[in-house]
Amino acid sequence: MDILIKVVQFFMSLSLLVIIHELGHFLAARMFGIRVEKFYLFFDPWFSIFKFRRGQTEYGMGWLPLGGYVKIAGMIDESMDTEQMAAEPQPDEFRSKPAWQRLIVMVAGVVMNVVLAFVIYCGISYHWGEPYMPAEDAKWGYVWNKTGHELGFEDGDKVLSIGGNQITEVDQILNELLITADDREVVVERAGAEHTFTIPLEQLVKMRQEEGYKNMYAMRMPFEIDSVATDEAVAAGLVRGDRLVALNGEEVRYFDEYKQLLPTLAGQSVKLGIERDSANVVVAREMEITLADDGTIGVLARNPFEVRTRHYSFFESIPAGLRLTGEEISGYWKQIKTIVVPESKLYEELGGFLSIGNVFPDEWDWERFWRTTALLSVILAVMNILPIPALDGGHVLFLLWEVITRRKPSDKFLEYAQMFGLIVLFALLLYANGNDIYRLFIK
Repeated sequence: MDILIKVVQFFMSLSLLVIIHELGHFLAARMFGIRVEKFYLFFDPWFSIFKFRRGQTEYGMGWLPLGGYVKIAGMIDESMDTEQMAAEPQPDEFRSKPAWQRLIVMVAGVVMNVVLAFVIYCGISYHWGEPYMPAEDAKWGYVWNKTGHELGFEDGDKVLSIGGNQITEVDQILNELLITADDREVVVERAGAEHTFTIPLEQLVKMRQEEGYKNMYAMRMPFEIDSVATDEAVAAGLVRGDRLVALNGEEVRYFDEYKQLLPTLAGQSVKLGIERDSANVVVAREMEITLADDGTIGVLARNPFEVRTRHYSFFESIPAGLRLTGEEISGYWKQIKTIVVPESKLYEELGGFLSIGNVFPDEWDWERFWRTTALLSVILAVMNILPIPALDGGHVLFLLWEVITRRKPSDKFLEYAQMFGLIVLFALLLYANGNDIYRLFIK
């Protein structure tokens, strides 16, 4: 059932994104009187699931879920319809229109994906708000896993900046470490003073390859009792609100420190130093308790942190949606630039349909569905505008050349460029999905 939910969400999102993208091309073409012969969701080699004709356009759904397309008359595209291109140009064909009109037709799909992301982010901001965890809430710093320590972090560090970028939210730390093609200069507050160190790119690559970034850090917190769970803890005198500050006479204030020390004392009698608020006065006490065989005290700790939410009115959601769309475009563009740097080895993280499908939750959650769809819409827009033949960006590149030089590339050149682009895209598709298979069955 979990897999089915993922699959349904994936195809719902993909279908929406494809239809919106191709609708952009379709509407722009029709605006300039260009004939559109086909409008298809998914590809239809040999046969289609269904189709119907309205006016000059055939609408349908193919069986191969790798995207979709509109077939614009008089345009060299993935259909490679050389027979039509060999005939005399007709007034309602793409090739008969001015370059600026053709340029608008080609960018319209990307624009529609950006607009879709913007609309979704506006709706999300208005309906659910924007969750965030400000870095200022990490007032006790962070606790790091083994990989974090190897990179140079110490428990209790407050991260101030990475790579010159100020850390304002907790989640920002991981993004700054993962998406980079350079060494990262890190500034932390350690023991009340600023400390700077550099993490070599090689270490960051190793961290990413070994997935050491998973659970790399957590916000450090004191050990404050939320509830007392055992009779032994009650008998010892522990109550809700007590703060553990010492163990066997040694100062120990943080929950992560107790998690490390208590298992080593399992079954033994220990002395706990506590602080208790009483009548606006902090009272220090010492209590003796015998630890359980697993080293636990018999209490549950209180988590002092909670995710905050920025709430927006209808009109406030518009600039919020614009900001979120811009941030996602900027972030994904940064990933693209990093991928093409061989030293980053980020290309090894490329994924295909399995990776995209796994982005969706295994339970139905409309908020996560729409957030994921908005992100994928941004990804589709950025990918399509890349100057690769067979993508919208490739067509835009040749049209810009025509506008600047006033010389139109020959149809034969465009045919060869289209074939080259299709080969490149097919190779990337095989590589990305091959990575998925490798990670699923081998790695």
